[in-house]
Amino acid sequence: MSLGAHLVELRRRLVFAALALVVGMVVAFFITDWVLWLITEPIRVIAETSGDTRKVELMFSTVTSAFDLRLRISFAIGILISAPIWLWQIWAFIMPGLTRKEIKYTWGFLGAAIPLFFIGSYVGLQIMPHIVELMNAFVPEGGASFYDAQYYYDFVFKLLIVVGVSFVLPVFLVALNLAGVMSGKAILKGWRVAIIIATVFAALATPAADVVSMLMLAGILIVLFFAAAGLSLIFDRRKRKRDEASGLLPDPA
Repeated sequence: MSLGAHLVELRRRLVFAALALVVGMVVAFFITDWVLWLITEPIRVIAETSGDTRKVELMFSTVTSAFDLRLRISFAIGILISAPIWLWQIWAFIMPGLTRKEIKYTWGFLGAAIPLFFIGSYVGLQIMPHIVELMNAFVPEGGASFYDAQYYYDFVFKLLIVVGVSFVLPVFLVALNLAGVMSGKAILKGWRVAIIIATVFAALATPAADVVSMLMLAGILIVLFFAAAGLSLIFDRRKRKRDEASGLLPDPA
């Protein structure tokens, strides 16, 4: 295909992806009430335990902030709902330029990364109420907690994204190994640094007093790292055997 034909194909793919996103946003707009109810559960729990529901409230500071928040939620959920379509459009555009081996690795990467991201987001959703409740405990007696709706949503959304992406990082390590950038031994050699990073990240993503959540998150990340290192060692071993069989490497004495 010529460059012009590629641009026409790209535009067609982008139009389909954009239409899918719009449809997903329209569908998602009708479930924003349920999403708001889910992410504001910690606020209701705090209000009930405090004995005065006026002391903890979700605040909409402008006339349009409630509508703006629903649009932002619809956009985020719309991306997830329409993901099979826009992912396919991206894949259909780049697939003709890939080799059979690259296609196989790409499917493997997506097959591992997507479930891990959602698992990580779920873990973040489980941690989030503990963070909100613990931070509210620092409000002095007689004080009031008015959570700005936009800020509160940004906090929850970023937490889910960050924890979700952290679960996908081991898959990137395996991808770097398959690309020949890092060997399995090099990945495993950095286990001390990985443990420190996982522990620090878990400490930052969870409240200081919530040791159980911190240990759970750090433990999961460490297990994923060693799983990535183990897979990389297996792939290196298979690659070495193939190279020896094809004569690319000298036979061991």
